[in-house]
Amino acid sequence: MTQAPDILEIARDQVLGRGEGLTQEQVLAVLTLDDGRLEDLLALAHDVRMQWCGPEVEVEGIISLKTGGCPEDCHFCSQSGLFASPVRSAWLDIPSLVEAAKQTAKTGATEFCIVAAVRGPDAKLLAQVAAGIEAIRSEVDIQIACSLGMLTQEQVEHLAAMGVHRYNHNLETAESYFPNVVTTHTWEERWDTLRMVREAGMEVCCGGILGMGETLEQRAEFAANLAALDPDEVPLNFFNPRPGTPFGDLDVLPASEALKAVAAFRLALPRTILRFAGGREITLGDLGAKQGILGGINAVIVGNYLTTLGRPAESDLDLLVDLEMPIKALNATI
Repeated sequence: MTQAPDILEIARDQVLGRGEGLTQEQVLAVLTLDDGRLEDLLALAHDVRMQWCGPEVEVEGIISLKTGGCPEDCHFCSQSGLFASPVRSAWLDIPSLVEAAKQTAKTGATEFCIVAAVRGPDAKLLAQVAAGIEAIRSEVDIQIACSLGMLTQEQVEHLAAMGVHRYNHNLETAESYFPNVVTTHTWEERWDTLRMVREAGMEVCCGGILGMGETLEQRAEFAANLAALDPDEVPLNFFNPRPGTPFGDLDVLPASEALKAVAAFRLALPRTILRFAGGREITLGDLGAKQGILGGINAVIVGNYLTTLGRPAESDLDLLVDLEMPIKALNATI
């Protein structure tokens, strides 16, 4: 009797050989591999990353322009004004924003993302963003991205006119699981924003958080959702429980499960920028950072996140030097 092909053999031919991402069913097969296959899986994901993306690693810093007080009920987020969590509403002034961009650029980062905890931007926030971008451009040579929630068509066009290089808006989780995570808006509303962003010519940055109680089947569904969107960048966050939120008592994802997910998402999205984002420190630790970068990751956020501490930027940059992976040069068109 002929033995069924192994999923790693299939992926080696399909993804590494032809550049065709794994299907939802195939991703699930990867996510359910025994831990004893993890080393082989990560090695294959690394080969795919090198084949279809090359050795360069994109480095980004993020800063919160408007923190806390958000009216949405994303169950993982301590910035929601609906939960008894410790983050309180605050605004960052323009000089502080420029200084943060300068410090980010000094690390070698090529991207600086301005983030606001809002459902979507109002006129005041967009004016602040416009002033911030103008001030940054006058002093810092860095690409500017934004993450300001859901947008209208007019707002999309306004941001594109400001020269925003990339827009981040995460789908967060699989379409089927989203109502368990957020009830104040829909998955489709997020998708509509991403569609308009792409049509306006900005790069699309869209990922989510793994380990919020979704099943492995839903994790595979999420990879397929992202593959259908075909974003330029996918930030992978790992759930870090925040006190006072509805998900505050969930367990942290086991490291082996997180690393399988990294590799699986790389095999589903062979040409995409796959970025290490929040929660990797608590989920993977220092060793996991190396394993992830050698297992499909080709971008990192350096420094701290929006409401949690990250690894020191120097630690990530030293690791890239040790692994002989160059930092992506700044796009000459910006």
